Amino acid sequence: MTKVIRVVCAAIIEQERLLVVRKRGTTAFMLPGGKPEVGESPEQALRREIDEELGCPLTLGAELAGDFSAPAANEPGYTVQARIWTGQLEATPAIAAEIAELRWITAADAAGLCLAPLLSGKTWTALARAGLMPQLAVA
Repeated sequence: MTKVIRVVCAAIIEQERLLVVRKRGTTAFMLPGGKPEVGESPEQALRREIDEELGCPLTLGAELAGDFSAPAANEPGYTVQARIWTGQLEATPAIAAEIAELRWITAADAAGLCLAPLLSGKTWTALARAGLMPQLAVA
């Protein structure tokens, strides 16, 4: 039986660019967010994680509809199951906590990056279908 890691994530988009982060000691870029602590609502957990990882408050938007699960990028043998919200940062993000790098990427940039399975699959498609991110043109 596959072990499940439940997480909350933010899809922060500005000018058709998506904010992605890479944790220290890893290669895959992913949406910012993390695991809820005991007693936290998913929304409280997401606001806390964004503040810890990016050093700024988050205004939550709508939750994306769908089943967002994929093999975990950094925990072999685990599946990540995510709830994803859109949102806006209330300040300029900065690297903090376990984050090693942050980038604002376009659909074209995504093709050349190592993305976590959760982001490169259903999540990117859901963002494109919702009209939040243009899909990479296919020749």
